[in-house]
This record gives sequence, structure tokens and C-alpha cells, in this order.
Amino acid sequence: MKIALVSPYDYAFPGGVNEHVSRLGESFTNMGHTVKIIAPCSRRHKVPENNDFIFLGRPISIHASGSIVRAPVSPWLFFSHQVKNVLERECFDLIHIHEPLFPPLCTAVVHYAETVIVGTFHASRSRSWGYWFWKPICLKRWFDKLDGRIAVSKPAMEFASRYFPGDYAIIPNGVDLKHFSADVAPIEEYCDGKLNIMFVGRLEKRKGLGHLLGAYRRIKREFPHSRLIVVGPDGNLRRDYDRIVARWRLADVVFTGYVSDDDLPRYYKAADIFCAPATGKESFGIVLLEAMAVSKPIVASDIEGYANLVSHGVNGLLVKPKDEKALAAALSQLLEDKALRERMGALGRQRVEDYSWERVAQRVMDYYQSLDLKGK
Repeated sequence: MKIALVSPYDYAFPGGVNEHVSRLGESFTNMGHTVKIIAPCSRRHKVPENNDFIFLGRPISIHASGSIVRAPVSPWLFFSHQVKNVLERECFDLIHIHEPLFPPLCTAVVHYAETVIVGTFHASRSRSWGYWFWKPICLKRWFDKLDGRIAVSKPAMEFASRYFPGDYAIIPNGVDLKHFSADVAPIEEYCDGKLNIMFVGRLEKRKGLGHLLGAYRRIKREFPHSRLIVVGPDGNLRRDYDRIVARWRLADVVFTGYVSDDDLPRYYKAADIFCAPATGKESFGIVLLEAMAVSKPIVASDIEGYANLVSHGVNGLLVKPKDEKALAAALSQLLEDKALRERMGALGRQRVEDYSWERVAQRVMDYYQSLDLKGK
């Protein structure tokens, strides 16, 4: 089968949707299918030069829903024949679009496609003015054109179905269990006897790093040999957190900046606790899967996108979002109990086996096969 996987986001920058698309593509190729990824890309030299990619659109940075989105915005991409010509030339058997109602690239593919179309919905937010405004004008028509609909989690399904009711299959994100493994070597400089708390993610307010710094301030006096390692691209927000660290005179706070895919598992391995203090709007916790795969106990906000992965008291501890006192108490509980950390880490590794990309990709393929692939 010849499959197109479509992402609306700049493929030169790491992110959950692009990682999902990349891993699905690799898994489908290993199954013997032909796969091409259609996406915008601002730095094509960062992507392997081969026939597996079709780059469309010029992405720019957009501030939306407390995050920075890098995607094309020009309506020319929709109204030109560029997308139509690609689809006619490639003759895909199935087109799988991630965030299928995200304009202009994804909506253009839906509009011009004349084969089986599957859409995966990743986002989870409290509301969407774009969905509300554009639904009666055009989005409902394009949504109805989808032959199959997938959501990566229950929160993602509930968000999409609030505006577009219908049947959705819930198929989660996955994790590369060979890459993220408890057998990797840790980053040596952090293996000095200190207890390492690790945060991984963009330095956006909704990711909760500010609350984690507040909790760390509380526990640092009780655990002077603790350290907070912040892994992720600095962006323009780094200086705000630097000011917080300086104002509170917090010692042993390390900002690593961007970390390569090869080194990221080694950072997880060096951690004693992984902390995800997001304030909300998380449909799924890919970083939780990665930490669990490396057998690390989790302290995370008790939001639905995380509670689907972390069972409180089993493979981690869940706390009320934005509650720095509760966050500090949960971290302290694990910092003082090595046996508890090891037990939760081992149980997390067992749980994450169900999320291997091989299993997730097979579930997606089974869903494809359940559709009428000859119906168009």
C-alpha cells in the first residue's frame, strides 16, 4: 500500500506530532509499505535528502494556546494547484493527515484528496475559536470527508467531538523501546551522588516549569544534595526562568538547552525522578512514556492526559496542577525512598511495553484495514 502521512508542523523542529508521523512512517516501511511524509520544512538540510519527503509550505512561528506553533499560514498553499498536483502525481492508496482541520496544508490535502482519508486528532484544549467560527463555513464539510478518525487519547477525542461529533478510534502515541532503554549509559557528569530531578520539554508557561522551580525551592533545604535538570530548547523564555533562579538563589539548577535524540535517553537514565508539572492542555504525555521506558518514577500533574499513563502510587505520583506544596511533597516522598523509586520505575517499564511503536503502528494499520480501502 502507498501511504501519505501529513503533518502541518515544521518538520525541522522536534515535536510530538512530527515524532508520531516519523515513527509511523518507519514502522509502516518495515511492514513493506511505501510511505511518503508531506510536511512544511524551514531547514531542509536537517532532514535526510531522499524521496520519502515532500515538503510543502513555508512555516512561520505563531503564538497559539500558550505555545509556539511553526506552520504555514499563507492561503496560497490552499488555492494554488501545488497540493492537488502532488496528490495526482503520487496516487496514494491512503492519506493519513495529522490534525486534519489545521489550515492551510492539512485542509488543502483533505479538500483535494480523492482517495481514502484518515485523520488523527492530537490536541486537547478547553475551547477552539477557530473550530467554532470556521465549522459552519468549511470545516464541517471537510470533517465529513474523512473516512476514518483517530484520537491519541480520550481528552483529544472529547475536544474534537465537542465540535465534530462522530466515531473516533483511540490509538495512543508510542515510544521507541530500543532507543529509550534502561540499559543506556547515563550522562556521567550527573552521576556524582546528587539526586537528580529532571524536566523535559519546551519552556512554555503551560509546561509548569515555574511551579517546579517553586517546589524545588521548598525541597532544596531538606535535600541539599538534590539537583534540577531542565532539558529542552531554551527559546526566548529561558531568561525569565534565569531571573527566578537568581532571585531565589537556587543552587544546582541546570539548563541543558537542546539535547540530541541520541543523548536524550542518557539524560533520563541520569535522573532519579522525572517530573511533568504541566498546568493542563496536554492530550498525552510522550515524555512520560520516554521516562517510563528508562525505568524512572514519575511525579506529574493530575490531568487526564497524564492520568491515562500514570497510576497514582503504582508507577508514579499525581498531584493537583499548580500546587507547588503538593508537588514538593510528592518529590520529597520519592527523594527520601530509593526502594520506592526503584519499584515505581520497574512498574512503569512494564506498563510502557503496550506503547511500543511496533504495537501502535499495527493498531493503526489494523484500523486502516477496517475501512473500505477500495471505496473511492
